[in-house]
This record gives sequence, C-alpha cells and structure tokens, in this order.
Amino acid sequence: MNYTSLAEKLVSKALKAGADAAEIYISAGRNLSVNILNNEIETIEEADSAGVGIRVIAGGSIGFSYSNSLDLRALEDTIAMAVKFARLTTPDENNILPELTGETTVEDLFDPEIGETSLEKKIAMALELEKIAMSDERITKSSGSSYGESIAEIIISSSSGFTKSYRASGCALGVSVVAEKGEQKKTGGDYCSRRFFSDLLPPDQIAVKASRKAWEMLDPRMVKTQKASVIFDPDVAGSLLRGVISALNGERVLQGASFLASSMGRQVASSLLTIVDDGTRPRSLGSSPFDDEGVPTMKRSLIENGVVAGFLYNTIAAKRAGTVSTGNASRRGYDSLPGIGTHHLSLAPGSYSRSEIIAATDRGLLLNGVTGYGIDSVSGNFSGGASGFWIEKGTILYPVEGLTIAGSADAILNGIDMMGNDIDMNRSFASPTFRINEMQIGGR
Repeated sequence: MNYTSLAEKLVSKALKAGADAAEIYISAGRNLSVNILNNEIETIEEADSAGVGIRVIAGGSIGFSYSNSLDLRALEDTIAMAVKFARLTTPDENNILPELTGETTVEDLFDPEIGETSLEKKIAMALELEKIAMSDERITKSSGSSYGESIAEIIISSSSGFTKSYRASGCALGVSVVAEKGEQKKTGGDYCSRRFFSDLLPPDQIAVKASRKAWEMLDPRMVKTQKASVIFDPDVAGSLLRGVISALNGERVLQGASFLASSMGRQVASSLLTIVDDGTRPRSLGSSPFDDEGVPTMKRSLIENGVVAGFLYNTIAAKRAGTVSTGNASRRGYDSLPGIGTHHLSLAPGSYSRSEIIAATDRGLLLNGVTGYGIDSVSGNFSGGASGFWIEKGTILYPVEGLTIAGSADAILNGIDMMGNDIDMNRSFASPTFRINEMQIGGR
C-alpha cells in the first residue's frame, strides 16, 4: 500500500469534514519474537500491524481518534469521530500543529539484513545463547533466552503542508539465568539491542555477563547504616537520573510539577555532569529524522557542566511556554497523541577508569541494582532499595543486598566527584561509571 498517498488523502478528507487543521500519523510494520527455554522453542510469534492516528483542530479545540483498519470507509468514520471530539472539547489558542517542513539527515536507521536473515539462524542464536549461559557450572537454571526484531515505517502528513516518512529497524538478543546455593536463588540477565543485525554482540559475550550477574551476588551480607560513597554502575545510572530528565519535561515545568522549573541557566549539579539528548546519532535506536509530529530532531545538551541548558518540548507545550519545539514529541504508537520524550540520552564521559574509581574509594557501595523510581521529578527526593558490592580501602570485599540509599537531588547531583570513561554509547541511556561522594545508606 502507498501509505504516503493515503496519508495525504486523509488530510484532505479531514479538512472537508470540518477540521481547520489536520495531521495524519501512520505506523506500519512487522514484529518477530522467539523465546527459548531449556533448549527448546517455547514460542515464535510474528505479526504485521498498521494503524492510523488522526489529530484535528476545529475552532481551536483538538480532537483525536485512531483506527487499526486501513479500509477507507473505516478511516472516514475515524475522521468524523475526531472532528466530533474536537467540537466537544475546550478551545485553546495554543492548540497548533507544527509548520516546519525540513527534516534531519540521519544515517543507518534501517537494516535490510534483518528481514533477509533466515528464521532458522535467529532461532539458532537464541539456542546458542542459552546453552553458553548454562555452561557455567555455577548456573543451575535457565529463565529463558530470546530473539526479537521489529521493522517499521512511519508516515506523517499535515495540513501545514508537509508529508514525511522514514523506515527503521531494530533487533535484540537476551538471556536470563539462575544461580543457586542452598536456599539462595539469584537471577542474572543481559541483553543486546541494535539497529543492525550485524551489530549484535556475540552470544558468548551476552551469556558470560548474564551468568556472572547471577552467581556474583551469592552469599550477600548486610552492612550497618552509615554515610558512604556510592558508585553507580552504568546499568543503574538511568534508574537514578531519569527523574532528572522528567523534571526537564517542558509540560511538567509549565505545570509547576518539576523541581527544576526555575532552574534554567542555573548550576544544579557537579560540573562533571553533562547530559545530552541526541536524535541524530547514526544507527541509534533512539534516532529519527523527525519527531512524532514531524519536527526535525537535533542534538542538544539538557545539562551542561552542571548547568540546566534546556527543557524538552513538543509543539503545543512550546507554544504555551513562548518558545519552539525541541523535536521531542513522542507517541506510544498510532493510538496516542504526542507527548514529550527523549531520543538517545548520554552522559559526557570523564577521565577515570572504573578500576580507578573503585581504587579511590575508601569505603562505599558499588551499586548494580536499585528499586524505586529514581529522583522524584516533583520533589527532587530519592529513596530506593539497593544491592551491589561493598568496598573498603579501594577493594571489593563482598556482595550486599537489602540496603536502601537516599538523598536529595541537590546533594546527589552536586555530590558527583568522579566520572568514568567506560561509556557504551549503544545503551538507550548511555552512562559511564560515576561516583557520588556521600549518600545515606540504610542497613542493619
């Protein structure tokens, strides 16, 4: 089907149905998932999907409706419903559609090899991954391995005068295993996700890391309640800092629901902290030539050397704030209106190796597991369950669990005193190891 032609036809139909402005969002694609358990295929699921989201503005009010049918009559009914909803909602002068016609050139978003590679090879990869992970004698059970992929085409057409589209792909390989000792059961898992099939890590690298995560946490101890340094492993950095990103959401800022609402241009963190959102990085799963309402993506610092450098906006939130969209409109799919989200987040790396950060820590926690929601985007407070490894005089002594860590955003962000250089930019939230000089650690 020619989705571009369909999208433009639907814009015209929406205007004829009474809309003053209209936007058509089409998502079409294919998903595959393979699940393995105990050296046997547990499930294989493959599905094609397509749907249309229709956003209209009539009399200053927004109406939205969607359809998972591409039948023209069903889509005409969907348009009529969107226009009807618009007439039932409150007008707002800030209800506008973007007018930008350009887009960003982003390389390597689609990999044809994913579709060309045989299903048998993908199954064999998942089987091999589980087999290697289980070959570690310290591992007793498998929780399963998996391979997944998606291929999608996104089309946006607007009465503002543009129609844009791009194709994107992604694939992932992962495994989870269990290590047991007496009554203890520890689970460890790891996965790799990439745009391109050839970029997936070899199964042995994924398997070794997954197995180690399980057995290295056997025989954990408890430490007494105290204040000490906390070293954040790259695996858990996002769990702490995503609350900071939420606080930079322009809609939250406008609502006064952000502890950073009045912080533009202010120093709020250590000068070691720089957070970048990049929608233009080649081969990145978060990249695209435009956001989910057609605004060109960009690379921009959100926090620069500890100073708040920018908030995140879609078109309507930007209009309310008296500024312009930052290309951060984000949808869950064709069945949702655009909210605000990020593309690819990364922390600027520092100059220390992971081993140097550990060696420089007299007493503290190397954190590799945390429960909770990170820094609260409204209050700026943080408290969560913690597990990892205890360090004394620069040496890792033993695993610990059942701890809590707590602090305020001000103390945590300004307490970053060592930033590592071990960053993996393929992560969706790419962070090196970093240390906070002191946090409250709750134990026995």
